[in-house]
Amino acid sequence: MNRVGMGFDQHRLTAGRPLVIGGVEIDFPRGLEGHSDADVLLHALMDALLGAAGQRDIGFHFPPDDSRYRGISSLELLAQVRDLLERDCWQLVNADLVIIAEEPKMAPYIEKINQRIASAMGVSKTRVSVKATTTEGLGSCGRGEGIAATAVVLLEKKSHARPVVNEAE
Repeated sequence: MNRVGMGFDQHRLTAGRPLVIGGVEIDFPRGLEGHSDADVLLHALMDALLGAAGQRDIGFHFPPDDSRYRGISSLELLAQVRDLLERDCWQLVNADLVIIAEEPKMAPYIEKINQRIASAMGVSKTRVSVKATTTEGLGSCGRGEGIAATAVVLLEKKSHARPVVNEAE
């Protein structure tokens, strides 16, 4: 059985915080506002993964009013989502991710982000596609007020008899 999930997230840019996208710190004078590290790309990915697995969203699993998640790395949250998927015998077939930002320019970071996500998910980097686009100056992202991300994933239900193989090794 295969299932598709979709995720979206957007956060406001603010001074005094590091900018983390896809688990990678980006050289930029502003970061994203949020309870955790506000990594929009990983938040969109987690919602897509959870949706495909028939689970509730990240706000349910990691409530913003829970102090355990204040400032936490979204890579740590992604590891918990991956563990939940593995427990329920789901395997990532592929993930297609888009960062929506007028600035900073993401091209220098895409390969590192792609590798970081693949490694965190325990899959080959060929199963993860990270892209970036602008909105040509339109909307809040186009005005530089924030950054957004979308994610689409395909999960496959594994047989209980097959061992889990970590392709990242």
